[in-house]
Amino acid sequence: MAGIRRVLRCGGRTLDLSAAVVMGVLNVTPDSFSDGGRFTDPSQAVEHALRMAEEGAAIVDVGGESTRPGAAPVSVAEELDRVVPVIERLAGRTPAVISVDTSKPEVMRSAAAAGAGMINDVRALALPGALAAAAATSCAVCLMHMQGEPATMQRGPAYVDVVSEVKAFLLGRAQACRAAGIPDERITIDPGFGFGKTLAHNLELLRRLPELAESGIPVAVGLSRKSAVASLTGRLAGDRLPGSLALAAIAVLHGACIVRAHDVAATLDAIRVAEAVRGA
Repeated sequence: MAGIRRVLRCGGRTLDLSAAVVMGVLNVTPDSFSDGGRFTDPSQAVEHALRMAEEGAAIVDVGGESTRPGAAPVSVAEELDRVVPVIERLAGRTPAVISVDTSKPEVMRSAAAAGAGMINDVRALALPGALAAAAATSCAVCLMHMQGEPATMQRGPAYVDVVSEVKAFLLGRAQACRAAGIPDERITIDPGFGFGKTLAHNLELLRRLPELAESGIPVAVGLSRKSAVASLTGRLAGDRLPGSLALAAIAVLHGACIVRAHDVAATLDAIRVAEAVRGA
């Protein structure tokens, strides 16, 4: 993995990726699959974000629209109302990079103005105006692959070669970012585990994650508490930590630089062990 770029420029901050880092998940939504409804109050959301940063999260990812399978979209105004007050109150209070999990250009611009240093987009800046909006900020961008839309993405997803197709899509979106003026040091990619993929697709992506990492672009992964863990272990969402930690460690061993997680402290322990093995 020597060719992977190990620095990510996030607004006014530089994120060191010489060792894998944790992106803490903060869903300020009523309907996210794992913790929906827990942090809809801005004060509770900010408190939880600061707690994740204290536990070692290098990034806190604030999301105001659920993208779980079957999720319904929300309006721009509602998403802004959910995320901007939280980002404003976090800005300057934590060393962690604040990320906004959104596909909407209006939310990207407002979140960046409020203090966000990263845009995490499940649609890889493909919606009209999103690429230009992200380029106009100094935020890093995380480009994710998703087959279909959240409402329907798990209805029979199909690929000829899931890894080749996901890689081609992500490299194409990275090139679109460069053409729009977003430099390499602000780009990371995410294969989108569980977003229009079966369990078999997810496992194949994890086995062959080095093929994405060999592009040199830092790879982010989101495996925490997902249905793949339930399929493999039979556990409900609240009992999926051991399986999530195993997947996180495997992902880091295979080249992931950013691990998106609900359980920050435990995940950081797991990836530190994985990094030690990888370094050896």
